Amino acid sequence: MTTAYPLSWPEGFPRSQRRETGNFRTTLAVALKNVQDSLRLFGRDSGKSVQDVILSSNVTLGVGSPSDPGVAAWFMWDGEQRCIPVDRYSTPAANLQAIHHVLEARRVELRHGTLALVRATFRGFTAALPAPGRKPWHQVLGVRPSATKVEVDGAYKRLARERHPDVAGGSDALMAELNAARDLAYKENGFA
Repeated sequence: MTTAYPLSWPEGFPRSQRRETGNFRTTLAVALKNVQDSLRLFGRDSGKSVQDVILSSNVTLGVGSPSDPGVAAWFMWDGEQRCIPVDRYSTPAANLQAIHHVLEARRVELRHGTLALVRATFRGFTAALPAPGRKPWHQVLGVRPSATKVEVDGAYKRLARERHPDVAGGSDALMAELNAARDLAYKENGFA
């Protein structure tokens, strides 16, 4: 399920291991308005409305600089859910501003190309959601989406002792879910 808070990160998109400060000269409020305007204008320019927008992050009232500054813009466009996730920068404002620029690039493609071109570039933004009933890897492991390799491995080992089919209360299904969660955590975070 996609939520505004805490951050809902799409499966298949690796998380940044090193974050840059970025050279954006913007505040969180201005970057938020820029993304909202870009989404509205993109819908207008494409002739396909943008709906069900959720800007997901770990920003809450009183916490404008969370330890995980990633932002994911989720929305419906052209009949499919899309997600533009950015966590390259060290602040939510910079990541929002980057999303604004990604959207503006799609608007440039519309002006100089075709709707077919934009559909092709947007294929990479088709949101990869967990299968219905399946929890995201970080929830299965009980860690933050930005967990380190050490945290993922520690959670996996602790839970494997409880969920292994040879242990009372464990099962093949629980162990398979745990293995899949660890594998996805490794893939998304670039762990070796």
